[in-house]
Amino acid sequence: MKEQETTLFNTIQQTPNLRSGLVDTLIAQIESGDLAPGQRLPTEQAIMTATGVSRTVVREALASLRAKGLITTRQGLGAFVSDDPTPRSFSIIPTDLESIDDVLRILELRMGIEVEAAGLAARRRTQDDVERMASRLDALEKSIQAGGPGAEEDFGFHRAILVATQNSYYARLFDTFGSTMVPRQWVRFDTMDAAERQKHVARMQREHRAILSAIRDQDERAAQKAVRTHLTKSSARFVELRDRARTGES
Repeated sequence: MKEQETTLFNTIQQTPNLRSGLVDTLIAQIESGDLAPGQRLPTEQAIMTATGVSRTVVREALASLRAKGLITTRQGLGAFVSDDPTPRSFSIIPTDLESIDDVLRILELRMGIEVEAAGLAARRRTQDDVERMASRLDALEKSIQAGGPGAEEDFGFHRAILVATQNSYYARLFDTFGSTMVPRQWVRFDTMDAAERQKHVARMQREHRAILSAIRDQDERAAQKAVRTHLTKSSARFVELRDRARTGES
């Protein structure tokens, strides 16, 4: 049994996000059937030996799998693969976003959802939808100007776009993610001086206002382009932040 436990996993590549690497490895083992429904997972010590990660990383990874419904814990017996390990719903939880690379993957997902939604919103929006988006945008700008992260307000603006599609599934999908989809915790406004903050707010304001104007004018192509531009520029800013951090570490 011990030999099986230590050879079940490949050594996790030593990256800044060890927990995600271990989670991905465990999920792959479950999806492939190497870890079958109802099967007991190796002990924490066995996983540590096989993967080379710390006990803390192992425990955080197991907690993430429990949150996803893939494993269960039995008091005194350890962790077991769920009897039905196929997730019934997809979710993104805060611990999924431990690196800027994770944030970039979320932005890719948002691109696929929100560009199409913006086009539908431009075709179908009501005056109430336009007023709702404008109100959410005003709240976002006030929050950031006051020094707040603006995550909830940003989420509210983008969710208002999805509501304007008149297809409730778009907003319901976003609701399963919550403001995790707008990972502003990586943008350290508290480290910016007044001029830098003002420049950032003005840039974000232009991008958001372009989206709102296109939807208000019912210009489907312009709305899609504005959302794509906004998310592409957001990605570029996170890439710059990641590269700057790596340069500082070297």
